[in-house]
Amino acid sequence: MDVARVINDNGAWCWFQDERALVDPERGLLVVGSIAAPEGPGGDERAGNVELTVVDLWGGTSEVVVLHERFEADDHDVPALWRRRDGRWLAVYTKHKTDDLTRWRVSEPGDPRRWGPEQAFDWSEFTGGRGVTYSNLHELDGRLYCFARAVNDDPCALVSDDEGDTWAYAGKLFTRPKVGYVNGYTRYVSQPARVDLITTDHHPRDYSNSIYHGYLEGGALHRTDGTIVDKVALDADAPSQVELTTVLAADSVWDGEPMTHCWTIDLRRGEDGSLAAVLLARRDTPERPEDAFAREHPVPDHRFFYARLAPGGTWQVRQLAKAGHGLLTHENDYTGLVAIDPYDLDSLYVSTPIDPRDGTALEHHEIFHGRTADAGIGWTWTPVTERSIVDNLRPIVAAGDPGRVPLLWFRGTMTASQHYACEVVLLESPRGR
Repeated sequence: MDVARVINDNGAWCWFQDERALVDPERGLLVVGSIAAPEGPGGDERAGNVELTVVDLWGGTSEVVVLHERFEADDHDVPALWRRRDGRWLAVYTKHKTDDLTRWRVSEPGDPRRWGPEQAFDWSEFTGGRGVTYSNLHELDGRLYCFARAVNDDPCALVSDDEGDTWAYAGKLFTRPKVGYVNGYTRYVSQPARVDLITTDHHPRDYSNSIYHGYLEGGALHRTDGTIVDKVALDADAPSQVELTTVLAADSVWDGEPMTHCWTIDLRRGEDGSLAAVLLARRDTPERPEDAFAREHPVPDHRFFYARLAPGGTWQVRQLAKAGHGLLTHENDYTGLVAIDPYDLDSLYVSTPIDPRDGTALEHHEIFHGRTADAGIGWTWTPVTERSIVDNLRPIVAAGDPGRVPLLWFRGTMTASQHYACEVVLLESPRGR
């Protein structure tokens, strides 16, 4: 078994920033965003640093670059990255709803180690001072969009016509009356003329979510089958996400077991236009229904689901693997997560405390590689980590070079999104090995 190497001794990430790890294949560079925590090396002096680890894939060396010192110790603040046509890199990041600024920096040409000054877009005119979080960079019809959670805690967007030098408010993608903490958790994937998304109703601790799919194309928001939900997307009259196509319904029954409180995990598009998504649901039926919404209600049995959009436009959804117990006491729907290979929808990496081969309970979260030969009906599992002394969490397969599989995760102890003692590791191999 290959051994992963540490590339940053203090870092972690949330899973709603795209892309937080990218490869520049021309220069052999991998760039990985993360946030340092007070429990890790450097302590309070380093805590909250917005960091980029720049890895020389040809020479084997790595260097940590700080975009913003002591920004905020919170894994939600990880920068989204974009490689521009002029050879510069763009990094965009926000705090976790503690201010109304989307910040960005642009690198020197071809060099993600050297960055220009920080700039900021102030959302307060639109949010009323209630904060913004997440940064998701995607190109659509020649314009760069930064999708964020902002106005009414709905999915919203900024737009740039100069690849991130300047930004303007574009509008709200969809909306509904807010329940609990926020309105929906959205994952995106894009090609030049289309952006696909999967989203929830609210936070799973506040609502038994379903998962919905739609896409942006030709200025409109569509359902999976192409019917139009919103003729002018991101305008003032945004629809509710419930008007999109339901992929995984709350309270649906699988092998005799009801699944509730769904959450989005990953979404990828194949070169042929096919889509694959990984979703999460609870296998949880408390004696008192109201207990399901308690902040520290224990959920010992989460399930990962694999969804594939078939050629006829129908979603095929199947259980993928058991995800185990909630990762944090106060966030009972956090799990180890799953990453789909961006260049191979039949390949993915799962973090779980339950061996997907035989259902054996493990001492810690381990990483397993899954491969399917039948679009997700059956899976072959190979361990990437074994007999670990700490948890291995939130894998990423960095996009940018179809010839490489740069597998990243962080390992250590996590007690909250703001508190963790984790190191970022890389296991890199040529594709097809």
